[in-house]
Formats: sequence, C-alpha cells, structure tokens
Amino acid sequence: MNRTFLDLLDEKKILLFDGAMGTLLYHKGVYINRCYDELNLSSPSLVADCHREYITAGADVVETNTFGANRVKLLGHGFEDRLVEINREGARLAREAAGDSALVAGAVGPLGIKIEPWGPTSIVEAREIFAEQVAVLAEGGVDCICLETFGDLNEIHQALMAAQQVCNLPVVAHMTLQGDGDSLYGTPPELFARRLEEWGAAVVGVNCSVGPEIALQAIERIAKVVSCPIIIQPNAGVPRNVEGRNIYLASPEYFEEYTKRFLLVGARLVGGCCGTTPDHIKAMRKAVNAAAPEARSRIQVLNGSSYPTVDEGVEERPFAGRSQLAAKLARGEFVSSLELVPPRGHSLRRVLTRAGAAMAGNIDVINIPDGPRASARMSPLAMAVRIQQELGIETLLHYTCRDRNLLGMQSDLLGAFSLGLRNLLIITGDPPKMGDYPDATAVFDVDAIGLTNMVTRLNRGLDLGGNSIGKPTEFVIGVGVNPGAINLDFEIKRFYWKVDAGAHFAITQPVFDVTLLESFLETIDKHGLKLPILAGIWPLLSLRNAEFMNNEVPGASVPDEIMLRMAEAQTKGGDYARQVGIEIARETFERVKPLVQGIQVSPPFGKVDLALEVIGITSSETQPD
Repeated sequence: MNRTFLDLLDEKKILLFDGAMGTLLYHKGVYINRCYDELNLSSPSLVADCHREYITAGADVVETNTFGANRVKLLGHGFEDRLVEINREGARLAREAAGDSALVAGAVGPLGIKIEPWGPTSIVEAREIFAEQVAVLAEGGVDCICLETFGDLNEIHQALMAAQQVCNLPVVAHMTLQGDGDSLYGTPPELFARRLEEWGAAVVGVNCSVGPEIALQAIERIAKVVSCPIIIQPNAGVPRNVEGRNIYLASPEYFEEYTKRFLLVGARLVGGCCGTTPDHIKAMRKAVNAAAPEARSRIQVLNGSSYPTVDEGVEERPFAGRSQLAAKLARGEFVSSLELVPPRGHSLRRVLTRAGAAMAGNIDVINIPDGPRASARMSPLAMAVRIQQELGIETLLHYTCRDRNLLGMQSDLLGAFSLGLRNLLIITGDPPKMGDYPDATAVFDVDAIGLTNMVTRLNRGLDLGGNSIGKPTEFVIGVGVNPGAINLDFEIKRFYWKVDAGAHFAITQPVFDVTLLESFLETIDKHGLKLPILAGIWPLLSLRNAEFMNNEVPGASVPDEIMLRMAEAQTKGGDYARQVGIEIARETFERVKPLVQGIQVSPPFGKVDLALEVIGITSSETQPD
C-alpha cells in the first residue's frame, strides 16, 4: 500500500485486520508449550505462510508474530537474549508477506506480570521493557504499533507512553473484556476508551477473551464517548471443551453477520482474535465490501461536559476512628498482640478459651495467621468473626495473596468489612510447596504491595476497576517486614513501597537478635519511613524449637549465643529449657519495648500462658493442650 495507516484513517476507510496467529500455528502442528514468538527464528516460513493466508483472505493489516516477545515473557522460555532478533524477524516476515497489498502492525502484548500498584515491578521499569520491544518493531518497518489484550489500564498506559517515547508511529490500543463487558480489572469501556484517547492512542477498542456479542456491546458504549476510530477483534466465541480439546465454535458465517453489526455501531477497524482463522477473515471481508458508505461512520460523541470521568475516590475516614487498635496506634500507646493459629478442624472451643485468656490478660488484639507455612486450616476470616462476635476482643486478620485472584480478594475483603472486621495484616504468603500439600497450586495474582494498594482503594470507595463501591471501607492496614533479611536493601525498598501503597503499621518477623532490629529501625528512620512497628516475639520451648526457628521458618534467625544457651539449658531437662526460652523472650521484650510501638507474641502450640508470662502477666486460667 502506498498510503500510510494514518492516511487510511483520515480517509475514513474501513480496515480489516487479520485473525489469530496462535490458532493458525496450532492448527499447523505447533504445540502450545512452544514459544510462538521464537518461531520467527526457527520456523520463519511457517510464520510467513500464516501472514500470506490472512492477506489472501482479504486482510488489510497483518500483525507481527511478536505478541509475547517482551523481555519478561521471553525469559520464561530462555530466549530473553534474543529479543532483538525475534522482534526484528517478526517485523521482516510480516513486511515481506504484506508487500504492497497490506499494512503491518507491530503486535505488543502485556508483560505477563503485575506492575505497580498491583505488583513489585515499577511503572518506570515496565515502560522500559515495552520501549525496548517497540523500538525494534519500529526499526523493522511496521506501520503502526498494536497494543492488544491488556486487562490493566495502568499497564497499557505504560505501553502507550513507551511507544510514544521511542517512535512516531500511530498506536492502536485494545483492552480485553470479561463476561460482564468491563475490563479484567472491572474498568468500564467508557472509562478506559476515553482515557486511551486522552493519552494519545490513534485507535481504541477491544479484543480477545469474549465473543462477538459482548464485544459489540462494549463498542456500542465506547462509540458514545470517543471521537477517534474504534477497533474490535473478538474471539471466535468462548472455547468449549470437546473430547478434551478446547474448540471455538463461532463460525465464519457468524462473524460475517456480526461484522455488519460492528460497522453499523461505528467500528472502523475490525478483525479477529483467538479461534479465528483465514476463513473468518474471508467472511468478514465480504461484510466489509458490502457495507454501505453511510453506514461506515456512525460514531456518536457526547458533549465534552458529559464525558465520564474516572472517580478518584473519597477522603478516607480518620485513622484513629477505624478500630480500637487504630486508636491506640494513633495515640502512640504501646500495643500488645497475641497470635492464635486456626485449628485444622472446624471446632473453635480451644481457640475461644485461649482468646478469652488473652483478653483477661489485657491483650489488645488477637492476630490470626492465614495458612501459616502453607498449611490447610480453618478460614482465618471465619475464626476472626467468631472471636469478635463471641468475646468482643478485636482481631488482626492475616490476609495472604497466595490462594485467591484479585477479584476473589476484593470479594473477601468487602465481606470481611461487612462482618465487622477492621484490622488487616497483608502478607504475600508462603508458597504451597512449603506446606502439607506441596502439589497444591498458588495464585499470587499480586504480592503484598499490590494488595495493600487494593485495600487502600477500597478505603477510598473504589473497586479494582476504579468504580465506586458506595460507602468506603475503613480498614487498618498492617504489613510484614523482616529486619534480618539477607538482602536488606531490597527489604527496605519493598517496605517503602508498602508504606507508599497505604500501610498504617508493620509487624516484624520474630526478633531474636535485637541488634538487627536496631539497625533496621535506624535505616528506615534515615529514609523518613515513619510507621508504627510491632516487634515479633517468639518464646522458645526447647533446643529443637530453636533449631526449627533458625532453619525452617522464613525470616527467622536465632543468634549463635541463644542457640548455645538453649543447648546448655536442654541438658538440664525440658522444663528448664522452656523456662530459659521464656527468659530469653522476656529479655528481648524488655530490650525492644523502648524501640517500637508494640509487640506481637507468637506462643508455640497456642500456649497463651507463655505469651502472658513474657510480657509480665501471670495467667490465672488453665490452658488446654
């Protein structure tokens, strides 16, 4: 083609993009465990054949076989050092196949990892990763950059900015949808489309994940709020499992009919995604050719004052009024927390007795772990509700990122707030391989930093997609920190990110070496990280318990002098060793008390009397074994 991509957009031409590259390669015998982007190097003729088939079918634009050719995704296949080659060859193969009969779009997909605020990868680093891929594609002679299948508006923003930084090519920006028509993070089409246009995308629209009908509904909504051209590239329906294989059932004829509908509501660029083949594109070509000129541009733009805006949330409730724990932290008072592990069964009789003893000992809050060391136990949320409802003592609910995706976490936390829980300790969670069921799978959609950001948004009345939830939540957000981390610089950096995400206080791993805590506190003070810190205290029961803590509990480090002291005590019997362990814990407590704003005591085997003894309280109640 002699005219550029922008020329064709200016002339209000309807452009037909190609269909799925992965589907076609799979049909040609490439297994799904292969790195499809690397085929540009190992099977270039196969990739070129796919491009030619789509051009023969009538595609005006073909996308390079580079959807996953960024540094992060290539690293998973061991090809990160071949990024330049893969993208350069991807552009060359598409360019040569297209010749003068089609344009080439440089395909760029998500990184495959969570970026801030949902993950530890900074937006600056994400932008750099996108930039290095886009730069190679631009040098390879593509006509435009095609950002596709993004679920996170923040991530596609970084990709768009990266493209704008390294080249002058127009950018086509797609978001992908879930079944309700919003993005995967719950952002409505009206909001993400308007934002993408404001940020400079030449074309905005949707692709992948859903079939033609839901995609059609989305662009009907988009057409009301943008003035730029709209693109739609849906899947061939939702795949169905037929005799063990995922089959896309939407036929080429079905796509032909829907293409007419796409054009009638204002789409100017159409094509296919997963499950679509050259047969689908051929059928869509027929619909494009038959479209009447007057039906090709029916984009309805609302008056500027009617544009939807992204809700920035409401002001959070004053911290001190959220819970009794928050009130004490706000007043600068010393806080005592006691950890009680959920039972492996469904009975809470012993736990309630122990919590009652802690309450009688004036413990401020019961700290409830979430599957500690990846063990399968009663829901800590259910246990927290029972304790608060039946005893009236506040709980501090651990909430891990291991077992739930972002949507599940949001649902859980809204439910927890509704049930009266206010205090959270947000942690990433131990991987399943550490626990009782090593074959169990983890989710880890985000880490503790990302989840802290999410809870902060809920506290401002916003859900994942930036939509109002009505009355905001009022959570008190705690996070974990390890003063004895091997890579302390990285631990400090993560702690900074947690504070920046909205953390209100932090609890340390069990402290045995007070000098490490002192050094850590000095360091964060130099960095200006002013946050209440609760020091973890663990009474050692025996030499074996000390060895276990030192070797098998992540983040715990028992100094040699304490190990020697416990070894000597053990020679005098178990009772004596236990008493020495309590003495060590009490000495630690006295040393850390002036340094921190509270302690978190974790009594082994739920022995509350040991915890109370550490902080100078004698329990008058007999504790169950």
